[in-house]
Amino acid sequence: MSKFIIQVNGAAYPSSASYNAYHFTKSALESGHEVIRVFFYQDGVFNTNGLNSPASDEFDLTRAWVALSEKYQVDLVNCVSAALRRGIISETEAKESHVSHWNMQAPFTMGGLGELVTGLEVADRLVSF
Repeated sequence: MSKFIIQVNGAAYPSSASYNAYHFTKSALESGHEVIRVFFYQDGVFNTNGLNSPASDEFDLTRAWVALSEKYQVDLVNCVSAALRRGIISETEAKESHVSHWNMQAPFTMGGLGELVTGLEVADRLVSF
């Protein structure tokens, strides 16, 4: 069995990158592989916006990532720099910046490229979408 790091560079809806990443991750976990973490980078951070509100007949990627994380205890990590540049802010950053609102959905967390690098040290493969 392999150990994966999944890097998601595409936003939830303008492309199929995140959708494909989600299904790859789910299939890997169901097949017994280990996913060390999913790292959301560049426009991939838009997947973590708790205000994403797809139409009722569309697949809800944000909620799907959350459910997958809860079922398999997979870390979902946002690149903090990419997220803040794109207006995605966690409760912690909101409090530190004295901002009254945040939009990052739990259990997504903020991290840096160090999270990606430390994961790569123990992973067999990095798969980027």
